[in-house]
Amino acid sequence: MLYKTRGIVLHSIRYSDRFNIVHVLTENFGRTAYLVPKSGRKNAKTGNACFHALSIVDMEVEHLPLRDIHRIKEVKPNVALANILFNPVKSAISLFLTELVGKVVKDVQPNPPLFDYIYHSVCVLELLEKGIANFHLVFMFRLSRYLGFLPDTSGYSDGAYFDLQNGVFTQHKPQHPYFLNPDDSVAFNLLWRMNYENMHLFRLSHQERNEIVRRMLEYYRLHLADLPELKSLDVLQQVFA
Repeated sequence: MLYKTRGIVLHSIRYSDRFNIVHVLTENFGRTAYLVPKSGRKNAKTGNACFHALSIVDMEVEHLPLRDIHRIKEVKPNVALANILFNPVKSAISLFLTELVGKVVKDVQPNPPLFDYIYHSVCVLELLEKGIANFHLVFMFRLSRYLGFLPDTSGYSDGAYFDLQNGVFTQHKPQHPYFLNPDDSVAFNLLWRMNYENMHLFRLSHQERNEIVRRMLEYYRLHLADLPELKSLDVLQQVFA
């Protein structure tokens, strides 16, 4: 049976000499794998030009029960992403975001709020003119809401520790080793105040930004135990060096 859905492309892998498997976060089916002919084949309706990282596409797809890999009948761009493709800074951010989402979003069930958040974020990144260096910080922090472990900053005050394991601020040093000291804890409270509209107002050094990312990934790994090292992180850090 054929269905129409929007999708956000995560990554593509080689399947054979003729086909690739493209992993897509879809609005209607959650994360789904599709068999796609390689470029050069006579099938303009499923051309590979639509399947670069973070592409937002409209698809007509075939979904059959119990099948792990599905087929795309037709695909076309939903939003043109010229800036993300050709701006080296935005491209580096998009690679990091794609790898992160690809590692943490594995649910094959539809999650419309998560899809809408990532869809909106990609559109913001495409049009963004200022505050770009802080974009991935805001994205990571707010993505945690849709993964079920958004930090609770309501207990923050000067001198508080951030308990990474429980996701809360506390006035007393936790009894386990997974916490931030008061100086580092300030950054998590700062992230709560940042959003896509105001992030350009927050001036962070290269070192501060890298430390926040490191701590956020530590937080993610405590709540998603199988999150590996992200290869794209080194590239992202070099861009903002």
